[in-house]
Amino acid sequence: MGTTQLESVPEPKYWHLKTVLTEALDSEFSVGEILPNERDLAARFGVARATLRQALEQLELEGRLQRRRGVGTTVAPPRVGVAVGAEGHTWPGATGDDWQPTDCTDVVPPAAVADLLETEQGEQVHTVRRSRVSQGRPVAAELLYIPHSSVPDLSAIDAPSGAARARAVLRELQHLELEGRDQAVELGSVSAEDAKELDRLPGAPVLVVTTRFHSGGRTAAVSVATYRADTCRLTFGGDIEIHHGPERRAS
Repeated sequence: MGTTQLESVPEPKYWHLKTVLTEALDSEFSVGEILPNERDLAARFGVARATLRQALEQLELEGRLQRRRGVGTTVAPPRVGVAVGAEGHTWPGATGDDWQPTDCTDVVPPAAVADLLETEQGEQVHTVRRSRVSQGRPVAAELLYIPHSSVPDLSAIDAPSGAARARAVLRELQHLELEGRDQAVELGSVSAEDAKELDRLPGAPVLVVTTRFHSGGRTAAVSVATYRADTCRLTFGGDIEIHHGPERRAS
């Protein structure tokens, strides 16, 4: 099989246009400003409207633009900095936690999560659903899987369904000694259920952060958090400021 010399592959016209549009956004437009309509933009840059739409769609995926029905295409604000795992020895639901519990049910976890929890096939676990909002915008949705063995005293608590039961499960989890946790981040596609909560279309790109919490030499809980890839900038153990524009540097 032969090899392809990438240098010889011409850059797609829409990708070059995206670069040109990015420079225009940095120099000519401010956050929240409405862009000219597609016909005017296509005429300005001398491209077909189909090419323009491809470039705009890519910029929207990258979080540079927002397209809202009845408003038009506007320049998006910079990504929201979201700290992930800044506190190495804190259980979910501890003081200062930015997540809001919304529901709790007992379900059989996905096979990959069951493997991490080392639960029996078909065994149900407590599943806490939580949401996270930053600067008035939904940025993440989480499913927290907790085996019944991690919160053995829960049955003695008056814990009704919904958010109240979720808070009760999280309170019981605090009684365990947290020995550590590990995390993994990967690119994924938002599910129909999470899409509604995150105000995205199903299938939109998201960042999936999986966290495994260790206690007593075993996995005591697993968190699967879905972050909006178009508006979030995840930080681990600190913060770094990143601005749009080639002339600005990270500090």
